[in-house]
Amino acid sequence: MHRIAILTAGGDTPALNATIFGAVERANERRVEVFGILDGFVGLLDPRLPHVPLNPLFSTIPELDPHHGGTLLGGSRAYIGPDDVQIIERIVERLGRLKIEGLLCVGGDGTTNAVQCLAERFPCVLAPKTIDNDLGLNYLEEPNDWSSRPAQASRALEYHKAWSRPEIGLDEIINYATPGFATAVFVVAQGVQRIRTTAEGHRRIAIIEVMGRQTGHLALASAYGQPDLILIPEVPLNLPVLLERVRALYELQKHVVIVVGEAIVDAEGKRLGSASSSVDPAGNVAFSGAAESLRQLLVQSLGDDYFRPVAHTRAESAIFTRKVGHTQRGGCPILFDRFYATQLGGCAFDLLWEGHNLAMSTLQWTPAEGFHLGSFPTNQLRDRCGVIHPRLVHPSFYDPLKLWPSKAGIEYLLPIFSNAVGPEDLEHLRGSLFRPGNLTIPYHSINVDIAKQTRWLDQSQ
Repeated sequence: MHRIAILTAGGDTPALNATIFGAVERANERRVEVFGILDGFVGLLDPRLPHVPLNPLFSTIPELDPHHGGTLLGGSRAYIGPDDVQIIERIVERLGRLKIEGLLCVGGDGTTNAVQCLAERFPCVLAPKTIDNDLGLNYLEEPNDWSSRPAQASRALEYHKAWSRPEIGLDEIINYATPGFATAVFVVAQGVQRIRTTAEGHRRIAIIEVMGRQTGHLALASAYGQPDLILIPEVPLNLPVLLERVRALYELQKHVVIVVGEAIVDAEGKRLGSASSSVDPAGNVAFSGAAESLRQLLVQSLGDDYFRPVAHTRAESAIFTRKVGHTQRGGCPILFDRFYATQLGGCAFDLLWEGHNLAMSTLQWTPAEGFHLGSFPTNQLRDRCGVIHPRLVHPSFYDPLKLWPSKAGIEYLLPIFSNAVGPEDLEHLRGSLFRPGNLTIPYHSINVDIAKQTRWLDQSQ
């Protein structure tokens, strides 16, 4: 193998550059050239195939900094499907003209599906990424737990999950944690702590909405920020239990902080807030308004008279919402993500080098070995209908009465976060945030430097 290509697809995470860096450094050791395809699958769809040499003379370009969040290659949510036969043939022809011998994609479930289409004609592997921590399996046979049936209101299929395993061992988890998750939790936990002081000082109830789509891993791990209550999408809202816990906490401490996953559902399984009627090319629905919908439920249930003696205001003012938003996906990755993203990128390159196809590098954990690298065939992520579902929070990880991580959930989180932040994280913050030069020197975008090095297919040999 002499030359491969690498791309980043889907939404951004803080650890993408670290993953690319790991793959390129490993390629340098093997004396393999790496071309970075710009803008994910959009770059492959472009007849000019914009790309950047990432290791000329087998030396990683200085712009590829594992401490820098986002991706120097750019990303997009464009994908290809099995019916795009002519498009696939053109992509393969373009890569052939560049003498590319393998494709390494950094992405999630949408990327995995797109890679499937190319892998029949071209060696492809995956390095995982997502802040949602939903790429992988809780246990090996989990895809068999999914079933489908026609939706009542449309011809689309609805998928349902019946957990076959009430308990799992942590060493059974396929891909224990995805790069980007730990940094997103770091941001969420800080956000919870900062919002807490406002709620506490003004006798308010704060509802904080976090990302995660249909999965509650981010909400679950927000426990490190010490919210009072956590609601995850996997467990329908039990309003009487929530109201009992809210009243008890408010009467004790005169404020409450609640974290909710963006796709939480009511007792009937309907989304709180709204789900977009359209989806992105990967089939992902955009959720919004969960926190505001929950706020209205609490306003109606508690009423104005409940808050006047303490907060001296109406319920509408006493309960407020905040979204942590896209800050969860940006900025410098913390130590855990930098280190393991680099390792997973290198492992993904090795999979290509060793001749694997449709394989994913994974991060495994056992009590004896701690974290270590592994690999997994991506087709084993699929259910009996060929669909890859997001990995949900296992029921044993959450206590629906305490609205808090269970003992098993806490045991799951501890290996990830016990040493997730290193001294260099604090040193980087100290040396970058309040530099005097920040006041006088404009931000320099990596896009400017990459544009100068971008090549096009008709310029390449």
